[in-house]
Amino acid sequence: MSIADGVHLALKRGRETGCNAIQMFVKNPNRWKARPLKEDEIIAFHEGKNNYKENFIMAHTSYLINPASPDPEQVKRSVDALIIEIERCETLEIPYLVLHPGSHKGTGEEEGIKSIVRNLDLVFTQTSGFNTMILLETMAGQGNTIGHKFEHLKEIINKLKDNSRVGVCYDTCHTFAAGYDIRTEESYNATFSRFEQVIGLEKLKAFHINDSKTDIKTRKDRHEHIGKGKIGKTAFSLLVNDSRFNQIPMVLETPKGQDYKEDRENLALLRSMRK
Repeated sequence: MSIADGVHLALKRGRETGCNAIQMFVKNPNRWKARPLKEDEIIAFHEGKNNYKENFIMAHTSYLINPASPDPEQVKRSVDALIIEIERCETLEIPYLVLHPGSHKGTGEEEGIKSIVRNLDLVFTQTSGFNTMILLETMAGQGNTIGHKFEHLKEIINKLKDNSRVGVCYDTCHTFAAGYDIRTEESYNATFSRFEQVIGLEKLKAFHINDSKTDIKTRKDRHEHIGKGKIGKTAFSLLVNDSRFNQIPMVLETPKGQDYKEDRENLALLRSMRK
């Protein structure tokens, strides 16, 4: 949901669209700098939170942040920006901040993961005592991005000095494009059994619910409306009826048009699948 004219308005827009869970940015996602939050919008945000279930509001980091980068200048800007965003989440009492693990820019997965661990350790040290968790997002695997294998996320989590403030956000489009199939009951069960074996379901804190314009193993990040892509309706029916995930927020990152019409249509379809 858009934060145009104030972060509190994301909550209002979400309710008007019929959401009981939302994702938002806490600053402009395409700029490094962040304007200070105004006191009145902070107060209004806390009041608006009462319309949502506990832990069903999450934020997404700026697209500029890349903790896997080998470039010292970009790393410094990424760490500083991530700390600011965590501070803003803490002020707003947003429990989860979703983060793309980043791109190693050609240095290789091993070096990229080392950089992510080193930089997240620094971020967590400088935000010691905070409650906001970083959720590493499962990725499609475009270019040199890290996170398209469950093992990538496991390694990052296991190598952190303190992983109590890190979890995972499962993006259905990304993981499908990366090669994890959920289109049948058998493949769905196999994929989440694999997730549980490698990472552990206790680390799964949020979902991005998106169909995929491209087929499995294409490693392309192309979101589509629910049931209109290569994943299909069966997978989403299995997901919304999986009792293990009843208390885990699920948000749409499907293409948007005017007045959130498509969001309402996708929500209605997903809710109609509930048994």
